[in-house]
Amino acid sequence: MKLHKIYHTQMLPVDVREAWNFFVDPGNLADITPDWMQFRITSDVPDHMYAGLIISYRIRMFPGITLRWITEITHLHPGEMFVDEQRFGPYRFWHHQHLFREITYGTSMEDIVHYAMPLNILGELVHRIAVRRRLDEIFQFREQALKQRFTSSQ
Repeated sequence: MKLHKIYHTQMLPVDVREAWNFFVDPGNLADITPDWMQFRITSDVPDHMYAGLIISYRIRMFPGITLRWITEITHLHPGEMFVDEQRFGPYRFWHHQHLFREITYGTSMEDIVHYAMPLNILGELVHRIAVRRRLDEIFQFREQALKQRFTSSQ
């Protein structure tokens, strides 16, 4: 099993409390997900995440391929970090850390994702051809959506 890593950092022009409150509301996830994914939460969710929360989604990664994805919020330290881990879904392994740190002009937000593809060699081939590019597109979209959201709220 090959373990892949995505590291993404973004500066948000708001204090860590405002950034945190946005991210721990599962209802906001659709606002920072590209429309082409047709993202939809399919479980009941509270206004704020907590450790142990299970969230189920439907997503479209590629035309004609809609997937069910279930994650658990496994760790949560208010104002600092939370971790979502895939329980069922498209990856063999998915562990996503969201880290928040107050900085001089706002908040530094870091994402560290470790993931592995299913299907061994075939999965790695699909990863090379399309999956990594799709994941990069999702993070690029999210960066622009957050920039727009938090710049317009100033």
